[in-house]
Amino acid sequence: MKINLLAMSGIILAAAVAGACKNAPAPAIPSDKAVESKVEEVLRSMTLEEKAGQIVQLNISVLEDDTHEAIDPAKLDKIIGEYKVGSILNVMHDAAHTREHTAAMVRQIQEKSMEAIGIPCIYGLDMIHGASYLIEGSLYPQEINLAATFNREYARQMGKAMAYETRAAQVPWVFSPVMDLGRDVRWPRLWESYGEDPYLQAEMAREETVALQGDNPNAIDDQHVAVSIKHFMGYGVPVSGKDRTPAIIAENDLREKFFRPFLECFRAGALTAMVNSASINGIPTHANAMLLSGWVKEELGWDGMLVTDWADIDNLYMRDHVAANKNEAVAMGINAGIDMIMDPYDPECVTAVIECVKSGAISQERLDDAVRRILRLKVRLGLFDNPVWETEYPDFACKEFGEQSYAAAVESEVLLKNEGILPLKGSERILVTGPNANSLRAMNGGWSYRWQGDADNFAPQYNTILEALQNRFPGKVTYEAGVLYDETPMAWQNEKPEGIAKAVAAARRADVIVACVGENSYCETPGNMDDLNLSENQKELVKQLAKTGKPIILVLNEGRPRLIGDIEPLAKAVVDVMLPSNYGGDALAALLAGDENFSGKLPFTYSKHINALHTYDYKVSEHREVMEGSYNYDAVMDVQWPFGFGLSYTTFAYSNMKVSASEFGPDDVLKVSIDVTNTGDRAGKEAVLLYSSDLVASLIPDVKRLRGFEKVSLEPGETKTVEFELPAKELAFVGADGRWRLEEGDFRLGCGGQGAMVRCTRTKVWETPNI
Repeated sequence: MKINLLAMSGIILAAAVAGACKNAPAPAIPSDKAVESKVEEVLRSMTLEEKAGQIVQLNISVLEDDTHEAIDPAKLDKIIGEYKVGSILNVMHDAAHTREHTAAMVRQIQEKSMEAIGIPCIYGLDMIHGASYLIEGSLYPQEINLAATFNREYARQMGKAMAYETRAAQVPWVFSPVMDLGRDVRWPRLWESYGEDPYLQAEMAREETVALQGDNPNAIDDQHVAVSIKHFMGYGVPVSGKDRTPAIIAENDLREKFFRPFLECFRAGALTAMVNSASINGIPTHANAMLLSGWVKEELGWDGMLVTDWADIDNLYMRDHVAANKNEAVAMGINAGIDMIMDPYDPECVTAVIECVKSGAISQERLDDAVRRILRLKVRLGLFDNPVWETEYPDFACKEFGEQSYAAAVESEVLLKNEGILPLKGSERILVTGPNANSLRAMNGGWSYRWQGDADNFAPQYNTILEALQNRFPGKVTYEAGVLYDETPMAWQNEKPEGIAKAVAAARRADVIVACVGENSYCETPGNMDDLNLSENQKELVKQLAKTGKPIILVLNEGRPRLIGDIEPLAKAVVDVMLPSNYGGDALAALLAGDENFSGKLPFTYSKHINALHTYDYKVSEHREVMEGSYNYDAVMDVQWPFGFGLSYTTFAYSNMKVSASEFGPDDVLKVSIDVTNTGDRAGKEAVLLYSSDLVASLIPDVKRLRGFEKVSLEPGETKTVEFELPAKELAFVGADGRWRLEEGDFRLGCGGQGAMVRCTRTKVWETPNI
């Protein structure tokens, strides 16, 4: 089987390259003569051993001394001096450190690398929602929250702050942003992404990418970092719902939906990409030459660098059984298009690369191409001139970054239900209960100070939900947890329900109950679970509280939408705060009090039934609902809450929808406008979402697709006209033959319950793989 896989990959790659050469694309990143000259100068002087070392990335633990807080000089001599390893990642002892500690560690590595090899090391960190591996760093709401704002500005702000603070610690590379389409809500990494929609994901990820890297990918300054967009691709829809397990994806969906966010970021200058740890249609992504070399490097003319995820070359033979041993796996991955191997513990991976080159399993040409891409990255980052830098960073952890994080949290928390109980009057006696009420760890989620999250120990200066409510309603708040989490890092699903009776007793003395439920923090495979329902303990807590007759405000603090269909009717209000980070408690308190107004909308479909999990853009044949004899394109399947849903303390009315033309051709741009009026008595923000529906197509069409979004702020009684530009090609889809096509026929554009019909007058089929 391994021989067939390699042969198939080679055939597919050859076809992909041949197709790409017919219409050679403009390079995704413009070539720079000075950069290329430096790369070639260094490459010519390198030995085979030095080249092999550049290809390997190891975890910082291989350099740690017995204290796990410092570098062992002997280990540094071995890893950098002998093996000539070109990249290091991660944090010591799986814990955030100060920027000073991190910077000193990187300086020590760089000094050795320049002395022993003359080539700078490149250090990378998983900064996922801000400078999340620096103790004093500024953390922002997780990506799923930023998606709920439907406000591109927050992705830009987070990217800029993350880059600045990461550089302040002498680290020039982040493994971010995440842009896996979260289209299976069982998947434990849903919260790391910008949700289920390709357009929303692409827009937010592109903004973050540009903010992180700056405007010139050929010359990254000391205020910016290189990105590693991840995880290329199809990672978020495993058949089992569990992390790092196989996906089955139709190739037209792979091209049309899953590739879209990556394509946007490659075109925006993303310098590196990290590869999906699992497999698609039976081929491990790390061995998929069609995707790695064909779709990315050849079709896009992209000269960046592809890095594996954690130990995924080993997985080719240890887990996936497509290679017989380490050397075969190394050759398979590198020949498919991998440029850097995150091993991460075994420096003998360098030896494996050398042996593969000497045996001919990896050609000298492919080795040089991989090394060239790594060197190009280091040159673009300025590391040859400045392996370390003396820049001052006076805005590190500044007030402005904190204010941005708070504002993003306010706009991301979603009001899903309100039967008149909110905003609170301020006179109520409030019981705060539930396992998420007094937990910064739960509010931040994973990748927060530690891999599995540990904000309570690292950032106690911030307010939990309980503390924020106590501050906002002094003397009015009592607390009984009812249910507590087991705080052992890998035991996040374990709970202690012994306090339910005490919580119920306290509820009888309260006027209103704020029940904070959901999930404790987790990350990656430890987040796998077998039941999407909210835990029985937490449901029982809510059911027992409801028996008191006191109104319940249900607060959902979770990384994915846990099913609550049996307890939702017991609540007078429901707020999904997701993972709003360190200012999430303060934001929630202000929202519940009416000091701030809700404006978040769900970036995923919140399902009601365990056997009815789907996305908003389902096929029209999956659900038949008619309105006055016609298919209702605004219909919603039987879900708890649909994609794009979110309430406010004010109301908005949509009117006067206009489209620049009723007929259009494939190369036209439609201009759409609609008036949005605040019809309530409070100022508010509204995310205005534009959808399209293809009424008849050669493949069963999606019921609707998001084509645009804008966030507007409106005073009571104020009207604003929101305008969209919609290129006709955005209405195209990938057909059964794998080619993009826009077909003659009718389309419906919809926005805020308004609709307009337009007609494409001519079919166009594109010859290029991307449009």
